[in-house]
Amino acid sequence: MLPAQRQSKGRSRRRRSHDSITGVKPTMCPLSGMPKMHHRACSESGYVRPGLRIKVRKLGIGTT
Repeated sequence: MLPAQRQSKGRSRRRRSHDSITGVKPTMCPLSGMPKMHHRACSESGYVRPGLRIKVRKLGIGTT
């Protein structure tokens, strides 16, 4: 079954205007002051969240 009328380009574009992807916003690591992504370990200090620090010597995370 087909639609009764074709949807205009303007109507489709107005509907899609809210579908754009927002950019990522890094936050500052409280220990080193370097920018870090949410839910990721800081590459300088290894900080993830309060009470959790990670050290990975191979990747150089948290070694300084």
